[in-house]
Amino acid sequence: MEREHQWYRELSAQDRSWVGLVAQAGIHAFLTWYRQNDDSLPVTADVFGTAPRELAHTITLRQTLDLVRTTIGVVEEQVSLLAEPGEEAQVRDSLLRYSRELAFAAAQIYAAAAESRGAWDARLESLVVHAVVRGEADDALQSRAAELGWEQVSDVAVVVGAAPQRSSAEVADALRSTAVRKGLEVLIAVQGNRLIVVLGSVGDPLASAADLAGQFGPGPVVVGPRVPHLFAAGRSARSALSGLDAAAGWPDVPRPVAADDLLAERALNGDGPARRLLVDRVYRQLAQHPDLLETATAYLESGGRLEATGRELFVHPNTVRYRLGRIAEVVDLDLTRAREAWIVRVALVYGRIAAGSWRRGTG
Repeated sequence: MEREHQWYRELSAQDRSWVGLVAQAGIHAFLTWYRQNDDSLPVTADVFGTAPRELAHTITLRQTLDLVRTTIGVVEEQVSLLAEPGEEAQVRDSLLRYSRELAFAAAQIYAAAAESRGAWDARLESLVVHAVVRGEADDALQSRAAELGWEQVSDVAVVVGAAPQRSSAEVADALRSTAVRKGLEVLIAVQGNRLIVVLGSVGDPLASAADLAGQFGPGPVVVGPRVPHLFAAGRSARSALSGLDAAAGWPDVPRPVAADDLLAERALNGDGPARRLLVDRVYRQLAQHPDLLETATAYLESGGRLEATGRELFVHPNTVRYRLGRIAEVVDLDLTRAREAWIVRVALVYGRIAAGSWRRGTG
């Protein structure tokens, strides 16, 4: 083993000792099996029971098959020491069958270990996603994230939507396959009828979500804002889940849609942080330019008519048109578009309420 296999030479002395015991146990088990003189008796994986369970994490299946192949090769070379005169060919045939069955037994052990590990990883993954949704950025999350290899993952966003009518395992496999092709890290959990996906290493969260949208069930797919790392992902999750709850308010909602594009619906649905963000981004920005705030209010109240707005403000319609362009620059919303005008209207209502509360000393 030391002469033929680099991986064996790199093992610790203790692990090399365990490998030696497995090889010896395999030879002894072969002799016992052969002496029973009954080919129908199965070859079991008991020979691997001499080693600790942790050895399966140190030595891969390929390396285990190297171990079987090398050990059987040495035994075959020494058949004359094991067999009665004239039985050498029979021993070699039996050795061939034994080695084949032993290789299958080893594969079954690793398959079972992988299945068990996969089930454990799925449970751990679900716990991490649930912690993100609850905003629990504590030591437990850090430990579990490290177990899943997420402690160094940056640029994270949460995507939520309806869970498809498939098993959780099928959903996770399909999402993971797509994410790997796109160079994304992914954590997945199904909560009731909702599918929650935490994406890592994202450049454009909306574009990345578009690649995965086909794996969600029918209905809106909402993308939370990008955050620096997993431990800040609670903010992205809250925004995405709030957007999913409010998305029905936008009849032609795109799929996927950014949670920030649903600020007005989220505010109307009782999301306090969304309401404050909407006021900050629209009302307070316009309030720094009184002429723009005045123009936005008059234009919306006039039903979007330039001439009526100009008469109300005693300015030329071209001045109104210029100010509308400035409003679009300041708040990135075009009042000549119906939906964007509606968003500004909602923001101004909440802004005036907030300003009134502040003046009364109640906000």
